[in-house]
Amino acid sequence: MTSPRPVVTRPAPAADAVASFGDIDPLHARLFAMRGLRGAAELDYRLARLAPVGALEKIDAAAELVIANRDRRIVVVGDFDVDGATSTALTLRCLREFGFGDVDYLVPNRFDYGYGLTPEIVDVAAARSPALLITVDNGISSNTGVARANELGIPVLVTDHHLPGEELPDAAVIVNPNLPGSAFPSRFLAGVGVAFYLMARVGRMLEDRGMTGASRVPAKYLDLVALGTVADVVPLDHNNRVLVHQGLLRIRAGRAVAGIRAILRQSGRRVARCVSADLGFAVGPRINAAGRLEDISVGIECLLADDDDTAMHHAVSLDRINSERRDIEATMREQAFAYVDTLGSQRWPACVCVYDADWHQGVVGLIAARVRERCHRPVIAFARESRDTLKGSARSIQGVHIRDLLEAVHAVRPGLIVKFGGHAMAAGLTIAEADLEAFEGVVAERMERMYPDADFSGAIVTDGPLPGEAINLGFARSLRDAGPWGAGFPEPVWCGDFSVVEQRVVGENHLKLRVRPASGGAAVDAIAFNQAGPAYRGNVRLAFRLDVNEYRGIENPQLVVEQIAAL
Repeated sequence: MTSPRPVVTRPAPAADAVASFGDIDPLHARLFAMRGLRGAAELDYRLARLAPVGALEKIDAAAELVIANRDRRIVVVGDFDVDGATSTALTLRCLREFGFGDVDYLVPNRFDYGYGLTPEIVDVAAARSPALLITVDNGISSNTGVARANELGIPVLVTDHHLPGEELPDAAVIVNPNLPGSAFPSRFLAGVGVAFYLMARVGRMLEDRGMTGASRVPAKYLDLVALGTVADVVPLDHNNRVLVHQGLLRIRAGRAVAGIRAILRQSGRRVARCVSADLGFAVGPRINAAGRLEDISVGIECLLADDDDTAMHHAVSLDRINSERRDIEATMREQAFAYVDTLGSQRWPACVCVYDADWHQGVVGLIAARVRERCHRPVIAFARESRDTLKGSARSIQGVHIRDLLEAVHAVRPGLIVKFGGHAMAAGLTIAEADLEAFEGVVAERMERMYPDADFSGAIVTDGPLPGEAINLGFARSLRDAGPWGAGFPEPVWCGDFSVVEQRVVGENHLKLRVRPASGGAAVDAIAFNQAGPAYRGNVRLAFRLDVNEYRGIENPQLVVEQIAAL
């Protein structure tokens, strides 16, 4: 049993910050100001508000390279997660609609080839005699793979968003908003966002050269951009919120690709009511499961399907794979929790490493995330990659840049990490199994040195109390529609005291409650997932989200409880 997490409230915004939103409901204005927005202009999610396509460095050279190979074979090399799948599907769909007649894709199986454009994958691609390789959501660390392509006389266009290493690959063109010196105003584009910008530039150039309507093609696939952006958990700055908002509008209007509609329906989500959480917790995991356990091509084919029957066939396959993933994850999570609980919280290192020789390497990223939730500190979960090496997946906490931490380990102990790459919040790495103990010591020591003030409390950050009269269906709907919520722009969480009217356990371990605000107001339903335990009597303190629950076509407000504590 874990101890209750501390609950803290975001600092109250200045009055002028709230006033800058004009006539917007004051409670909404307060929420936006608390998230760092500086006025109503940042709530303008029209496509015209996107950062200019031409502002992304090397975009013109990249588009020219693509167009120059319009009548030759192009192979798109993707990644085995949702961002990579959506990037691949968007690029193929756009190029084919632009009239490119010979476009194919290739995604390395993580178990056979590992991540990115490796020399081995280049050799596989070369058998298809491509005139151009385009990487999407990978490539910035593929120095040896690009070198191999150059040996074979195949130019490579790298489109990526991951942080570059000290040396860039010798590609024909690199498009990445995180290159050193980049002035692009949105550094948080997902891989699919970079691919969208490239296709937008190609479309504009083709239209300027006489192809009527080409510039409007990429916007038809903003649903794919929204899915990849949300699923990759990149920060939702204004630019990314525009992309996600516009994609959600297409989904709700029934204009999404058949695959997204099929997965939503198959998972029991309403297409017409789709929000970012549906993409992050229903669609994304099903596609990711294919890349984790089998072959991401199942997910890509689902996103490329043009008819509902084919899309649903793939959606059913993805759901089956995802169920298998959940079973594997449950076993691994139990083992990981048992290990860290045996250590005891007082002995948890500043960066926790967990490993079991029987773990599935496709699921270690999920295990790292689950252990992070338990330990509230950076976690790296390892699985066996080969007879002598381990594959690690790292997940971080706010304020700790995990890739920088791995870079520091590499700097102080060169060779300890075979290879690594990633973001601020997530990274991947390979080490020799014999070096695991040494790595654990060095990464914990570097963590303590670099981040001596890291917050390991796991505090639940709330927006303060919600007046009882605001706990109603109208306000719940307005919160749902005020997004898109996500990383860097979190959905509102509230705190408050309630009296328990009734309670029961539902499902395997969920607590269903009916509670009444202590400040006054009507009783309301609440659900605390995976929090069944001793019965609560009298008053309780809740940290919760206000949601809309729909059952048999009837909507009601519902509290989704993050934490419950007896008073």
